[in-house]
Amino acid sequence: MEYREINFCCGWTIERAVKELHERAKDGNKYCGEFNENKLTSDMSLDDAYMLCIGKTFDEFNKEQEESRQRLIREEEEHKRKIPELSKYWIEEGHKVLSKDKWNMWDKCVPIRLNDLYRGMELGQCLDIIKTVKEKSIQDGIEIMKNQGHSGMSWGLMKSMIREFCDCGNEFLEQLGK
Repeated sequence: MEYREINFCCGWTIERAVKELHERAKDGNKYCGEFNENKLTSDMSLDDAYMLCIGKTFDEFNKEQEESRQRLIREEEEHKRKIPELSKYWIEEGHKVLSKDKWNMWDKCVPIRLNDLYRGMELGQCLDIIKTVKEKSIQDGIEIMKNQGHSGMSWGLMKSMIREFCDCGNEFLEQLGK
């Protein structure tokens, strides 16, 4: 018997695709569909489909996902416990690099940045750029920033931080835009 090809909806999981194939096969025909360049068929089990697509059974995949989720929760809790210590560290580091008139705003910014999506990653990156601008040039600071691997969101955040904390922040951003 030949397979009748179906299309899966964008965003479906392997589980949802297999369920659709099994539902359709209730009419006595065999069905298949392409899932991430893998051919799934109505005579496959859920484990067969998972093994084909990701090399693990459904239960192995779910166990790995749960372990990963638990690890992320532990890491987040550990990071939150360290925020007071990290705040002290980054405030001190900022005071070494920033002009004294920037310290108050930096001191307020540090715990906020440590508590956000990037967990303070941008604090050190901002200070690296400012230190480079002070010791070398704006152009060297721009090169540092371009090589930090920012997403659109972190790029915008870095620009805001440079504007606020770098003594020549506006000039930096003007040259960055060219």
